[in-house]
This record gives sequence, C-alpha cells and structure tokens, in this order.
Amino acid sequence: MTWSNQVAVVTGGARGIGRAIALLLAKRGAAVCVNYAARADAAEQVASEIEGKGGRAIAAGADVADFRAVQVMIEQAETQLGPVTILVNNAGVSHQATLDTFDYEQFDRMRRVNADGIIHATRAAMAGMRTRRYGRIVNVASIAAIGTALPGNAFYAATKAEAAILTRRFAMELGGDGITVNAVAPGFVRTDMTQGKRSADEWEAIEKNLAERTMMRRIGQPADIANAVTFLAAPEAGWVTAQMLVVDGGRMDYIGHS
Repeated sequence: MTWSNQVAVVTGGARGIGRAIALLLAKRGAAVCVNYAARADAAEQVASEIEGKGGRAIAAGADVADFRAVQVMIEQAETQLGPVTILVNNAGVSHQATLDTFDYEQFDRMRRVNADGIIHATRAAMAGMRTRRYGRIVNVASIAAIGTALPGNAFYAATKAEAAILTRRFAMELGGDGITVNAVAPGFVRTDMTQGKRSADEWEAIEKNLAERTMMRRIGQPADIANAVTFLAAPEAGWVTAQMLVVDGGRMDYIGHS
C-alpha cells in the first residue's frame, strides 16, 4: 500500500485536532472523509480546502454515539472515495466536574462519544479492512487517561482511559487480520474546545500555567498531534500496534506517590 491509494475517515474532523489530521493525511495523498456532528459548514470548508489542493475529500455528518449513523457514514465514504483503509477516532467531548458537581447526563453523553464512538466506528470499518487484510486505526485518547493533576478531569479521564484499553484490546482482536490499532494521547492543545469562551487574559494565564508544566515550556498545537497520528496511520507503520504514543511536550504533573 502507498499513501495514494489510502482512504481515511476522520471523526470530528471539522475543527481543531481533527481538522489538522484531515489536512495532513490529505497532504500525504489519502482521500479523506471529514466527519462532523454539528458543524457542517466547518467540515465542508476542510473538504473544500483539500480539494482545492488537488486532493479528494467529502464531508459526512454522523453522531458517533449512534452506531447506525456511523455505518451510513462509512458506506458513504466507501461509495464516494473507495475502500476505507484508515480510521481516526478523533471525535470527543469534554465536561469538567468534581465529585460534588458530577452530572450523570453530561457524563453519559461524554462516555457515549469518547468511548462508544470508538467502538461504533471500529465495528463499522473493520469488516472491509478484514476482507482486504489491511487497516490502520488510530484513536485519539488523552494524557488525562494516564492521570494528570489538573482538577475537574476525573470523569473525562475515565472515558479516555476506556479509549486507551479499547485500543489494546482491539489491536489484539484485529492484528491477525493485518489491522493495526494504536492511540495518541495529546497533552493540552490550543483548539476551539480548549479556548472555549475564555477572554484573552484568561487564556494567556492558562497557557502560561500549563506551558510551565511541560519540559518543552509550551502547550501543543493541532499539528503536533496530527504528525503523530499520521505516523501511526502510515503504510510503513505495519508492525506498530497496541501502543499509546504520548504527545504532551513532556508533562511533569502526573499523579504519583513519589
């Protein structure tokens, strides 16, 4: 396999890390299905940008928490672009809470997107990959799954820890079919989601605080994560599986006992 005959599906590909992944995979030569749940305009813009540079791309709406919707999306990608060879499970939502402020509905939605979404997309894409005995699946987890000391991330971390263990288990199930399954665990990255509605002064303080927690003395950019994902999605990465690649600038605030 070469990059020129790859077809990638990037869930949550309209903005932030997903957008950077979609653009870089296209730059390498893959056709890309840019998935979105709500931001059709942003996904169409990413697809148009890829096509404007001579690539092939479509935007496809599907809530990854809905298995049937994901099946339809994979079918659409294969009909319009060709057999799916790369799946990037990037779609995710975040909700901060402590034990005192825990909200079950928020947590349930977060789990259904962050964990069930990986299950749904993997199940929808794996049949074709098994038939062709080739596939690259990359899950976007988080260093929260390992356990940083940032407050309010316990329940988000739980969903990302599930993503991490699913990566290893799915790698074991699918490895005999020529399919690799890996994860990337980003540190704190500048995206629309992390910036949210914070003021410029608030964001500057957050960025300074978190940059000081890293060996590299900066927060991440979407391109940092896209580079790692693209490495694991490459045809040459065929003997790398069941791994979680931490891309966090050398974070130093993990929970520990030492």
